[in-house]
Amino acid sequence: MSEQGWRDFLTAKGVEDWVVLHGGATAVFRVGSLREAARLAQAVSDAPGIEDSGVMLTLGNNSLSVRLSRDLWQLESRHVELARGISRVARSRGAVCDRGSVHEVQVAIAAKPDAIDIGFWRAVLGYLPVADDNAIDPLGHGSTVWMQELEDTKPLRHAMHIDVSVGREYVKARLEAALASGGRIVDDSHAPSHWTLADQAGNRVCICAWPDGSAQQEVITQAETNARD
Repeated sequence: MSEQGWRDFLTAKGVEDWVVLHGGATAVFRVGSLREAARLAQAVSDAPGIEDSGVMLTLGNNSLSVRLSRDLWQLESRHVELARGISRVARSRGAVCDRGSVHEVQVAIAAKPDAIDIGFWRAVLGYLPVADDNAIDPLGHGSTVWMQELEDTKPLRHAMHIDVSVGREYVKARLEAALASGGRIVDDSHAPSHWTLADQAGNRVCICAWPDGSAQQEVITQAETNARD
């Protein structure tokens, strides 16, 4: 597992259908019916390299969702070719990618280092580990649970919050929709990586363009640095 794997995926050519979420690269392909989605899933399952790769397929009434891995840090160079192959299969069958509907919800449970209790959350939810600090639904239906380790000196105000990871070009629309529905921004110091919002009761949620927007953010940062120099 490495950071370089998902960063290389973000900058690769031919993977424009795919959104890099907290849980890895995902694409949604729209078709005309559940029957067409099932036929597309069968065709995708025959794509080179997909057997025993850990790819997860989810059928909808008019869509097929394809997740290449269950964790961001599992993305490797082989996933680039796999993504390209799956996209070629989808296009050959008339499917249309829908980056706007790709998102992931993650539950972040904050704790001080001596109170990290991921074993409890795996047991109570029936989840499995991918990394030391997370837990995933083995069926792929539920949200990922991530243990957020806090520094000893940081006060624990909110022990749990939600992270919503979306495609980089859709984060603004998701943010505007949340604000229009009565939410408020409580921290934008990490924008455009993510914004922290709260509902009327103070429950918090982060809307994240990270990691999908990381490559673009680095270009902007470098341009700003060059301009200052």
